Amino acid sequence: MEKDYLKDISQIRSIMEKSSRFISLSGLSGVLAGIYALIGAAIAHELVYTSEVIVYERLVLRDVRGNLTALIIIALSVLLLTIVTGIVLTKRKAKKEGVKSWDETTKRLLINLFIPLIAGGILVVIFYNQGLIALIAPVTLIFYGMGLINASHYTYRDIRFLGISEVILGLIASAVIGYGLLIWALGFGVLHIIYGALMYFKYER
Repeated sequence: MEKDYLKDISQIRSIMEKSSRFISLSGLSGVLAGIYALIGAAIAHELVYTSEVIVYERLVLRDVRGNLTALIIIALSVLLLTIVTGIVLTKRKAKKEGVKSWDETTKRLLINLFIPLIAGGILVVIFYNQGLIALIAPVTLIFYGMGLINASHYTYRDIRFLGISEVILGLIASAVIGYGLLIWALGFGVLHIIYGALMYFKYER
């Protein structure tokens, strides 16, 4: 009798969690996003650190117009691959678990994620126009981390720790100017792979 009671409580808890949290997030998509980011960072490294027109350590931008188009293409390619991969794998996971991949919880998650991301994006444009290139990597890491912390209220709590880690890396990157791209690669590449793998083995196996 007691076992049946505990089982009922467990089922009720599971139903409540599914209705209030976005649990279709795919850990594998995090791993692949990290791989995309590392590839993009490697290509960007060749463009940025081999260019004689960028004085990265002094926060000065002289002229990156020659490499700007290539860097934008790299960034957009990584972003597009990440989004497409996330959508495909999330839908597949949701279908497998018999839950909706788009509902009010998903909307709240995205709103809380994108508010810091949009603010960070605006700040990146401002820094770029002012020539503060070395602050772009720290800003993207910090605001991305803040977005993850916000979004963690509507999905797995593990995402909060990823967000905190991203913020810490962003603060470190702002303190050690000249290593921004490397730390960016650690945050968006290595951390995504580690957390994606952990989430996959914890929730999807």
